[in-house]
Amino acid sequence: MTVVDLPLARSSERTRTTAWWGVAMVILTEGTVFAILLAAYFFLRAASKDWPPPGVKLPDLKTAVPASFLLWGSSLPIFAVEAAARRGRWGVVRAGLLVSWLMGATFVASTLKDFQALHFGWRDNAYGSIFYTIVGLHAMHLVVGLTMSLVVQAKSWLGRYSPARHASLEVFSLYWHFVDLVWLAVFPSLFLSVRWR
Repeated sequence: MTVVDLPLARSSERTRTTAWWGVAMVILTEGTVFAILLAAYFFLRAASKDWPPPGVKLPDLKTAVPASFLLWGSSLPIFAVEAAARRGRWGVVRAGLLVSWLMGATFVASTLKDFQALHFGWRDNAYGSIFYTIVGLHAMHLVVGLTMSLVVQAKSWLGRYSPARHASLEVFSLYWHFVDLVWLAVFPSLFLSVRWR
C-alpha cells in the first residue's frame, strides 16, 4: 500500500485539541492534589483521639446539602450546552451557560457564607486547617470555572463559535464537570462522614 492509497481521516471524526489535552492534564494533576488532601484528612482523623476536636461546631447541613445539589445540578445545563453547540443552537448554549453560571455562583456565595458562620478558623487546629484548605481550594477552582464561563459566554454572544469549531466551550465543560465531581468526593468526606460514629 502506497502513501496515496492510505485512507484519509473523515471530517466527521472528532479530534481533541491541544487545549483540551492541556486541561485534561491539569485535571489529572488537580485530581491528584484533592486525592492527597482527602487522604490527609482521613489520616488526621484516624490519628486523632477526638474528631472533630471538642468545641468545634460542624458545618450546617441545612445549607450545605441544597447548595451541593445545586452545584451538581449545574452540570446538567452544561450537558445541554455541549449538545446544542454541536447542532448550532446558540440560544440554548447561551441560556445553558448562564443558568450554570448562576448555579455555580450561588454555590460559591453559599460556601463563603458558611465560612463566616463557622465557629472555628483554619489556624485553630488540624481539623480547621484541613477543612478550610480542601473546601477553600475547591471554591477557588469554582471561581476559575466561573471566570472561564464568562469568557465562553462572551465568545458565544460574539458569534465566535460554529458547530464544527467550539473548542474553548468543550474545554470549559470538561473543567466544570471535573469541579462538580470533586465536590462529589469532598462533600461526603468532610460534611457527612464526620457525623458518623
